[in-house]
Amino acid sequence: MTRTPFRRLAFGALRRWLFLWVRSETIHQSAFDLKLDPTLPIIYVLQQTAVADLAVMDAECAKAELPRPILPLALGKDSEPHSYFTLDQGPGWFGRKRKPNMPPRLQRVIDAVAQGQVSDAQIVPVTVFWGQSPRSESSAWKLIFADSWAVTGRLRKLLAIFILGRKTRVQFSTPLRVSELLAHEKDRERTVRMAHRLLRVHFHNIKTSVIGPDLSHRRNLVKGLLYSPLVRQVINEEASREKISVEKAEKRALSYANEVASDYSYIAIRFLEVVLKWFWNKIYDGIDVHNLDEVQQVAQGSEIIYVPCHRSHIDYLLLSYLLFTRGLNPPHIAAGINLNMPVVGSLLRRGGAFFMRRSFKDNRLYTAIFNEYLHTLYGRGFPVEFFVEGGRSRTGRTLLPRPGMLAITLRSFLRSSRKPIVFVPVYIGYERVLEGRTYLGELRGASKKKESVFDIFRVLGALKQRFGRVSVNFGQPIHLGEFLDQQRPGWRDEDHGEQFRPDWLNSATNQLGSTIAQRINAAAAINPVNLVALALLSTPRHALDETSLCQLLDLYLGLLRRQSYSAHTSLPAGDGQALISHVEGLDLIERQKDALGDILLLDEQNAVQLTYYRNNILHALALPALLASFFQSGQSISRAEVQRLTRALYPFLQAELFIRWSLDELDAVIDQWLDALIEQGLILQQDQQLQAPEASSREYVLLNLLSRAISQTLQRFYMAIALLVNHGQNTLDAAGLETLCTVMAQRLSILHGLNAPEFFDKSLFRHFIATLIAQGVVRAGDDGLLAFHDELSLTVESAAKRVLPAELRLSIRQVANKQAHAAAPAA
Repeated sequence: MTRTPFRRLAFGALRRWLFLWVRSETIHQSAFDLKLDPTLPIIYVLQQTAVADLAVMDAECAKAELPRPILPLALGKDSEPHSYFTLDQGPGWFGRKRKPNMPPRLQRVIDAVAQGQVSDAQIVPVTVFWGQSPRSESSAWKLIFADSWAVTGRLRKLLAIFILGRKTRVQFSTPLRVSELLAHEKDRERTVRMAHRLLRVHFHNIKTSVIGPDLSHRRNLVKGLLYSPLVRQVINEEASREKISVEKAEKRALSYANEVASDYSYIAIRFLEVVLKWFWNKIYDGIDVHNLDEVQQVAQGSEIIYVPCHRSHIDYLLLSYLLFTRGLNPPHIAAGINLNMPVVGSLLRRGGAFFMRRSFKDNRLYTAIFNEYLHTLYGRGFPVEFFVEGGRSRTGRTLLPRPGMLAITLRSFLRSSRKPIVFVPVYIGYERVLEGRTYLGELRGASKKKESVFDIFRVLGALKQRFGRVSVNFGQPIHLGEFLDQQRPGWRDEDHGEQFRPDWLNSATNQLGSTIAQRINAAAAINPVNLVALALLSTPRHALDETSLCQLLDLYLGLLRRQSYSAHTSLPAGDGQALISHVEGLDLIERQKDALGDILLLDEQNAVQLTYYRNNILHALALPALLASFFQSGQSISRAEVQRLTRALYPFLQAELFIRWSLDELDAVIDQWLDALIEQGLILQQDQQLQAPEASSREYVLLNLLSRAISQTLQRFYMAIALLVNHGQNTLDAAGLETLCTVMAQRLSILHGLNAPEFFDKSLFRHFIATLIAQGVVRAGDDGLLAFHDELSLTVESAAKRVLPAELRLSIRQVANKQAHAAAPAA
């Protein structure tokens, strides 16, 4: 193209004409960060021959002050007319493919290094995406011409440039060193073929990470599921068991496959992006994203599985939107079959949703189809998203992970894996969720509301409210291979056949779920609403004067900034006063003016609603709150005793709140938090003895309010143990104890004015009882009845004296005694 001065002049004119319309930018890895050696030859490579791509690449090189591809390339005494080559000739005007050939310039560059004309050369792959930048897209019909996997001819390319040329992005990739290729000591022909293959794979991976793998022809994909050996076996078994023909069983399997499979459409993704961009700008003050760099680093060459917390129906839309706008491929999303509603379900399916039933029980054919479909997605490298909690959290806590999707993923990985699987935990934090009113009703005891297509109009009706900001924090990735190395050393040497179901799989699945939940919480986005909710709900009447509230919020901020919960956690800017002003602007707290100073308080509705936002971050301050609770009695206590009591209680706190620290790390973390509390003046230290400040001091008030953050959790623990002990050995099973705990908690919430519906949440008691059994504190016999150590009551009572007020302990024991006596005749 640029061999002669005339052609260079023509190219220059073409480029100037092109850039009257085209606007380009470099994405992902900046051209300044390629770590190129300026003393070595640099040659660029494009995937296909296209003058427009060359012009855009040349312009971006000029902006980055890199050597330009249209200039000659010096190779020792020889030279090339320009510094680029293309892997393929590209299709003709109407999309007809041409026969591939080996680029001659690639061969000559390799020869030059092999013959010592130059010491080395750097091959820089460059990818140009036309119309893949969604920042200012406003017309859905233009999406037809955006980059995809379809073969595009020159005519379509020309139209794409005309329609989408102002949205062009260029990606420079890490250079390939010719000397590294020659180090394999292969002959010339094999070295050239290896270089060509590496570059082709690279371009394929780049396009996959941005656009997604080629999953065209959904009909063929769905039908292909029926030819899997596992599915064929189940089809034959279904036909035999149901006494139907194999053809009828196949039709049933095909209907299941069509029910499950997404109909992923890049055009639909772009259309949704246009709509969602308007929606986010309309409803939120802004979206904050943290730690995305780690995801971009692992996305290439890995099978990515996003595992976000589930707080709102818009979680998956928000995550897909953010990934797409930042150049990553939106995932296929596991959605409940309840969302497969008219119109909405079809749009979600084209946006990447695949639908799953709530239960696969007793339907082996459906199970086989679903498992094979997910295995196909993993095998083809398409990113996937599912919620480990199963459903949305109505209380704001991270729910106990469900094992289903994790077990399917583990079995798929063990069966065969083309790419390493990486789980990416995602924390999505709202200052106000769209379903807030619905959750408020459910928190008060209303039954769960069934999804309806009319919910869209209810959401639109809520747009008049302020919803503040939303944060999306990406957590520390979990490499599945490395995780299994820790859980099951030697697993790689085991026989992983298609029917492989090792004994250790269940425990590994449960541990993986807990690890994911901990890393989701470790990426918490702590916002002003969370902290104000935590502060006001720690007071008996949900009210504080403005000065005291500012001091308490500044304490929270000071502790979290000094002793960060995690490197992936984000904190709000500003001080306590700024947090109060922000939450007031969302109409979540009230201000009552007084001659002695303003009072900030919660009405009954907001008090219940804000328990949701407090629970979002309770895990981040649970440990310092527990340490503060040891000083309720006002007595001094040694560091060693604090360590002992904390280690005894921590496994139960960790299991309920998915706190990130292991028991091996705990002693050091306790010391760090104690030092932070001493630094704030909330604890006094003399040698190794610790004690609370004077009861009349400001510091003691703050210490007491800090301890209240975790008091309801400790009350539930004490309640369950008191009920178990009072009923005696081998009297209650886990379900019976759970029911008694729930009834007792409801009674105490009325007696003590606890306006926190999750206080009597059955699932929390169920999880605590399961943890008691797992920790060996309680034993379940063959008949399911619970037994415990004779000294359990004394041990728990000793700890409870430290962390719970005497009045509350007495009330719990009295109610427990009444329940035990009431149950005695039945026993």
